[in-house]
Amino acid sequence: MSVSRLSGAALAALMLLSLLACSRDNGPTLSAPEAYAQAQAGKLTLIDIRHSDEWRQTGVAPGALRIDMTDAQGEAGFIKQVAGQLGGRKSTPIALLSIAGNRGANAQRVLREAGFTHVYNIKEGMMGSGAGPGWIARRLPVEPCPRC
Repeated sequence: MSVSRLSGAALAALMLLSLLACSRDNGPTLSAPEAYAQAQAGKLTLIDIRHSDEWRQTGVAPGALRIDMTDAQGEAGFIKQVAGQLGGRKSTPIALLSIAGNRGANAQRVLREAGFTHVYNIKEGMMGSGAGPGWIARRLPVEPCPRC
């Protein structure tokens, strides 16, 4: 096999691995209505991981914990805040709510790597994404958060 063919094959393999890594599934997802229904039934805890200015702008899902995932102490600080709010119980079912599900997917990965076992991402987020119209467009309830 020539060097150029070998290089081409290696490049193709590298591109395929990159695509697979980017599309890696971080874990289970829920639609906004599914997450809301489960939270209302007491089956999971909603955690809104957006920033305080985003909470003020749109409001927050009723009963959702507000934990900004961009903690000053990085991922370790975020993990510590979540664990603290859940009383250290890493098996508590939680659903993460972000703007459009992207930060939720990242936070889901971080929490799963830290040993949390039932972490769901609300993939459509608060404002919608390719996964769905979002919490707001679905007219799910929100509570104002003027002092967030």
